[in-house]
Amino acid sequence: MKAASINELKKAMNSLTPGELTELCLRLARFKKENKELLTYLLLELPDEAHYVKSVKVEISGEFERMNTNSYYYIKKSVRKILRSIKKYIRYSQKKETEVELLLHFCFEMKALRPSISGNTVLRNLYERQLSAIEKVVSALHEDLQYDYQLEIDKLRELNAAPENS
Repeated sequence: MKAASINELKKAMNSLTPGELTELCLRLARFKKENKELLTYLLLELPDEAHYVKSVKVEISGEFERMNTNSYYYIKKSVRKILRSIKKYIRYSQKKETEVELLLHFCFEMKALRPSISGNTVLRNLYERQLSAIEKVVSALHEDLQYDYQLEIDKLRELNAAPENS
């Protein structure tokens, strides 16, 4: 079965009653966890973006605390998993400020990791890529926000330049 285009789906949805649309959304939510998470965001979290960002940050911090730090192998796997979930939350929100907030929090958590990420090339490169991604997104924001976020980025760069004590 070939999937219909967005325009075709939009036309078909316009012909449905609100009750039928509700049934379709609930049916869609039953099929995949991500669909349910997106509906949760759109219906419950969207009105209060600050609360959404805060709850995601708490979840990220919890994941970093539960991380197995016995070897860099486990750290890399865990960090990639956390980053995948962050990217998913960013896709749900589609707001640049949310993206910057979550990625900054991720970078601060990575810098606080022990053993230090400076001992592993893959983790250092991943960290640097995220900093570059943050800078790219920040450059598209309003000037006042750019200044505020640039201060945070500078803190991360200072942490990066400082000698590590592991």
